[in-house]
Amino acid sequence: MRGRDKLCEIIDGVPLLRRQAQIALDISTHVLVALPSRAHPRYNLLSGLDLEVIEVPDAAEGIGASLRTVFEAIPMSTTHAMLLLADMPDITATDLGLIIDEIQAHPEALVWRGMTENGKPGHPIAFHRQLFDALACLSGDNGGRDIIKAAKDRVRLVCLPGQRARCDLDTPEEWAAWRSRQI
Repeated sequence: MRGRDKLCEIIDGVPLLRRQAQIALDISTHVLVALPSRAHPRYNLLSGLDLEVIEVPDAAEGIGASLRTVFEAIPMSTTHAMLLLADMPDITATDLGLIIDEIQAHPEALVWRGMTENGKPGHPIAFHRQLFDALACLSGDNGGRDIIKAAKDRVRLVCLPGQRARCDLDTPEEWAAWRSRQI
């Protein structure tokens, strides 16, 4: 992003991070947001929202540190948790609702995962409590790929419209192209 923070990009009149947090709050009363140290300016983007910010002191390690820290913080009474990456601007509360509907329709699964309309797996991803301990042991920048792979036939793919499940913008050029398609 050449020095810009993509989570500060404005979408629908608000910074992307705040927008994603609001979407999560539309479907859940308990939202956890993983952020680097408290000195990070992203904290200001969440001001006034009824959510819990989880500080990830070793965030530079990669997404594994964020997942590990958040999954360690999830209350024992929680049966399912959904991972919504903050840098996916096409995801909507309706998409999250589709994942929840699939959890209710297929409780035998361990993982419920968004996919594109042409069948490519992506995000958001919901996990059953049985996987929380494994997620709380992650490290590095691998995320939960190996955990999802190990779940094999207990992974449910949930078709989301278009390419929403994989639209992740990492460069100013990708943001400009995305914005031009929004008009």
